[in-house]
Amino acid sequence: MTGEPDLTPERRAADLEALAGGVDVVVVGGGVTGAGVALDAAARGLSVALLERTDLAAGTSRWSSKLVHGGLRYLAHGEVGLARESARERAVLMRTTAPHLVRALPFLVPDAAGRDVSAVGALGGRLGDAVRRSVRGGRGSLPGTRRAGAAEVARLTPAVRPGRGGAVFWDGQLTDDARLVVALARTAAAHGARVLTGARVTAVDGGEVAVEVDGAALTVRAGAVVNATGVWAQALAPGIRLAPSRGSHLVVRAGRLGDPVAALTVPLPGSRSRYVFALPQPGGLVYLGLTDEPVPGPVPDEDPVPADAEVRQLLDTVNRVLAVPLTRDDVVGSYAGLRPLVLPRSAGAGPGDATADLSRRHLLRWDGPVLSVVGGKLTTYRAMAAEAVDAVVARLGRGARRSPTARLPLVGAASPAELARVAAPARLVARYGTEAPRVAALGTEPVVGGRPETVGELRFGALAEGARSVADLLDRRVRLGLVPADRAAAVPVAESVLAGA
Repeated sequence: MTGEPDLTPERRAADLEALAGGVDVVVVGGGVTGAGVALDAAARGLSVALLERTDLAAGTSRWSSKLVHGGLRYLAHGEVGLARESARERAVLMRTTAPHLVRALPFLVPDAAGRDVSAVGALGGRLGDAVRRSVRGGRGSLPGTRRAGAAEVARLTPAVRPGRGGAVFWDGQLTDDARLVVALARTAAAHGARVLTGARVTAVDGGEVAVEVDGAALTVRAGAVVNATGVWAQALAPGIRLAPSRGSHLVVRAGRLGDPVAALTVPLPGSRSRYVFALPQPGGLVYLGLTDEPVPGPVPDEDPVPADAEVRQLLDTVNRVLAVPLTRDDVVGSYAGLRPLVLPRSAGAGPGDATADLSRRHLLRWDGPVLSVVGGKLTTYRAMAAEAVDAVVARLGRGARRSPTARLPLVGAASPAELARVAAPARLVARYGTEAPRVAALGTEPVVGGRPETVGELRFGALAEGARSVADLLDRRVRLGLVPADRAAAVPVAESVLAGA
């Protein structure tokens, strides 16, 4: 890293002033793709401005399942190349980019769902193992698929009906998807990128980008504009055909499921490739997901919410294997995000048609000076970003031709051995890596009783991570917003931190 990563108020003011001189690349959108593009371009020596209308990870990127997955579902659809790309990128994240943010997570397919179901799960896991071993860095990165007996099932997922075994395979889990985005943006800043939230791009005219920042209008000259706005990409590229899909999750207390250590995996009735997962999270929660529902009509600016039918589907599916079924009273929160699925040019489908079987491949497309990068998955953000910047470098005729990001650790990253020696609580190391002592020094008292998030995390968000509002702090820098009751209790603390207390 070549410079200072902190997104301080003083840096924001300086970056705003510097925009008057123009940049090589304006990146529109502060999700995982946009932050990845900004880092890749800055690391290749290009001058970069990342402009995000709200906040880092304010859109789809923070509504994922928090998985860095190897693409088992792609294998079920015969997309071996996409599965290999996912497995390769998972290995890069786990070994180099963000070892502190990614851990190995066991997934259990219980015989309680049907012995034929667990057999299919085991077969899929072994195919995934073979794909993993075929990519650079994949061999040895995760344990192999195996059978588990009844006693192990009871230990891994205590809420499952007792007395039967299951199949166990492994994948990667992010500590938090929003933390990955923030780390990408701060690493881009350390390489010279100007990262500005609250900056809405209103128009692109040739090489001039019109922006509204804090109520003021300004124009930024750019050699190229990368449109990384996800489901909102059509605002800058009307010709792109998207079929947005809503993916919803429910939030339950981990204690209600016996504090599981494995992700319970139950197929949707009638499907062998779509599953509902009960995903244990750091901090005493479990997320139930994932749905795949088409979203017709204009894409809203406000956060989507799960439909009642999705809530029923998630609960009914996981309840098939639980000893004591979950009820709606067990649901303490929920969230949903919109996937920017790209319709192929030959497709006759339109918004509102089935989206579950649409490819998760991404699209790169130039419209004048605007390069749109849309689609794909969180796991493959780095590969998408590298491909996008390859196109920008070719167009501008400057910047390094090869992406360095497969070998570039993010801020806070270190080897497992180095992370084990960091003098800070393990929970903070899993979220901030080598920066955990800085966070701990800012305060270890909990924000809300019974929750692990600390006041020091809120202070660090405001001082170093560009957080400027209560929502930035509670909904993105820490994830207290996933449980509305906890969020309400945390608001006065967040307001005090923003006031400088």
